[in-house]
Amino acid sequence: MEQKNIIGYSKEYEIKDHPSVEGLKIIEGKSNFPISWLNKQGYCEYQLYLEHMKGIKTQATPEMTHGIQIHKELENIFKESSTPSTFEDAVEASKKEASMSRECFVIAPDYGIRGYIDEIWMTPDEIVIIDDKPGRTPYQSTMNQVRAYCLAYKNMTNEERKIKGALRERGTGNLFWIEVFTPEVEKEIKFTIDRMHGLFDGTKPFIPTKNPNKCQSCNFKNDCEHAN
Repeated sequence: MEQKNIIGYSKEYEIKDHPSVEGLKIIEGKSNFPISWLNKQGYCEYQLYLEHMKGIKTQATPEMTHGIQIHKELENIFKESSTPSTFEDAVEASKKEASMSRECFVIAPDYGIRGYIDEIWMTPDEIVIIDDKPGRTPYQSTMNQVRAYCLAYKNMTNEERKIKGALRERGTGNLFWIEVFTPEVEKEIKFTIDRMHGLFDGTKPFIPTKNPNKCQSCNFKNDCEHAN
């Protein structure tokens, strides 16, 4: 499978900072959040409020630092052995010859989402979008993250090939969860994305977790009035 390093995109977007929500952008006139925030939303929505609405900062955990380091190392190795390509050329070429890319940026202003896919396999028959995670448990939050990547990719390309989302155990080749991005799955993730936008525009409340185990391991527990 040919390795292609995505270095450019044919379309440019007007991007502005959101006036009150840190990390949120205004892209093509619509609020746009990083897809990785879906992982936080599934863990505890109130984390999003504390971090991005109130601006509370926390220190990165050893697990987070280790994950970032692994990502960087894999990206550097990939760049050394890959061929530069634009996103559009890579997608078109993959209809005849299989290829793979890492840290592939996707954006869907229509849905207000953006993010970097850890790894994407593009073959003449299907697209497989992979997100690396520690452990082997497919949580709702991590599944939603991959589904949003699938939605953004489909929105960018009008892809007619089958799209699959997958979770892979970090540092291994173990795909421990994989699903076809069906119309039913697409409908569900659009509903979740709409809820996220409702949180930030004030039409929906941030709901804190009721799981005391999550509270105990949360970096925001000392600043959260809902901590158990």
